[in-house]
Amino acid sequence: MYNFRPKTLIIGQKIKYLPSCQSTNDVAAELIAADEAMEGLVVITDNQTAGRGQRGNQWEARAGQNLTISIILQPSFLQASEQFWLNIAVSLGISDWLETYVHDRLKIKWPNDLYIDERKIGGILIENTLQGYSIAWSVVGIGLNINQTQFSNPNATSLLNETPNDSEFVLEEALHLLLTSFEQRYLALRASRTNGAQRNVLKAAYLQRLFRYQEEHDFIADNERFRGIIVGVSETGLLAIQSGERLRYFGFKEVEFVLGNR
Repeated sequence: MYNFRPKTLIIGQKIKYLPSCQSTNDVAAELIAADEAMEGLVVITDNQTAGRGQRGNQWEARAGQNLTISIILQPSFLQASEQFWLNIAVSLGISDWLETYVHDRLKIKWPNDLYIDERKIGGILIENTLQGYSIAWSVVGIGLNINQTQFSNPNATSLLNETPNDSEFVLEEALHLLLTSFEQRYLALRASRTNGAQRNVLKAAYLQRLFRYQEEHDFIADNERFRGIIVGVSETGLLAIQSGERLRYFGFKEVEFVLGNR
C-alpha cells in the first residue's frame, strides 16, 4: 500500500508504510536518530494509536479512514527564530489542497489547526531539532479527517462530511495530491532565503486564510475571558489580538479561542 511515487522533487519520493504504530512522529524521530532519514521521507500509518495534538491532546482517528502521516524535512535555511515560517508554509500547503474541495470555507486556526467553518478537519504538529542557530531536522505530523463521518468531539468534521461526494475518497490518491501541494509551498519557502518577496506572499496567503482574522470574538487568557480582534501574527509566530486600546501578543498555549456556545 502507498507504493506510488508522487510527481514531486523531494516530498514523498520515499514512503515508509506501517499498518499500525503509536505515533508517526515518533517513528520519524527514531529514523533521524538512527541516521536512516532523508529529506522528504513520509511515514504513514492506517492506525495511529497514540497520536498527539498541538497541546498534548490525543488525536482521534479511526483506523483506515483518514490520513495520519509525518514528513521529514531538513530546513537548514531557517534560523531557530524563524520556525514559524515553516508552520506558515506547511499550513498553506495542506490548505491549498483542501481548498480545492471546500473553497473559501477552509481556514487555518492559529497556530496550525485546519477548520472548515467552525469545525476542525485536521491538525499539524511540527517538532524541530536545532543545530546551532539553525533547524537541522523537522518532523511535520499531519492528521486529516478524510472518510470518518462520526466523532466523539462535536467540533470535528471530515472531508467526506463537508463535500457532496457519494463515495469515500481514495486515500492513496488523496495523499498523492496532498504531497504535491505540500511541496509547492515548501519549495517557495526555501526559495525565500534569496527572494524576500516570497515571504510576503506566504504571509499574505496565511493571513487571508487565518481563522477569525479581523473579526471580533471572545478569547481566554490567564483564566480570564476577554473580547478582541485578531490583527496579525508576529515574525516569531505570536498571535496579535487587539483588545480595546490594548494590543496583546500570545504564544502557543497562552490563549484559547472560545468556540461554539461557551
